[in-house]
Amino acid sequence: MEEYPVPEEWMQDISRVLFTSEQIQERVAALGQQIARDYAGKSPLLVGVLKGIIFFMADLLRAINIPVEVDFMSVSNYSPEARQQGVVRLVKDLETPIAGRHLIFVEDIIDTGLTLHYLLRSLQARQPASLEVCVLFNKDKRRLIDLPLRYKGFDIPDYYVVGYGLDYREKYRNLPFVGLLKAEALHRGG
Repeated sequence: MEEYPVPEEWMQDISRVLFTSEQIQERVAALGQQIARDYAGKSPLLVGVLKGIIFFMADLLRAINIPVEVDFMSVSNYSPEARQQGVVRLVKDLETPIAGRHLIFVEDIIDTGLTLHYLLRSLQARQPASLEVCVLFNKDKRRLIDLPLRYKGFDIPDYYVVGYGLDYREKYRNLPFVGLLKAEALHRGG
């Protein structure tokens, strides 16, 4: 896979690369193979929340060699207080009916788990045949709610990470790796 140039100013904001592009691609391929084995003979629907999920979702879809469908949601957090309670506003809902379908909720990163818990409850109320979670980056040190994670890529430390879809103020999302963002980059706003 061809690597694209990374702006030097962005590289100066990264204290270290946590996961290389190769490590990410290897793990995504393994997750895709596991999902294909577990859902053989079925056609699961992969659901993700925009925007950060686009890189992981695209690569995961290519790694699954059984028929799958994909749909997206978009959410917006309310106030900081509401965010701490996991309350979100649904900006874009699924277009695909999910009753009786096998759903895999695909997340790029999970930290507190509050938003995901809210979304899973909402999806479960629509009576899918099954509902599992696939997360690439699991930040369990910040977890406030126990979540059933069937497919997990990497555990990561409680630092601000960017790249491979993860952003800080819409920057760094397109880095081909995941790196730790320096504190000074956070303080100056990226």
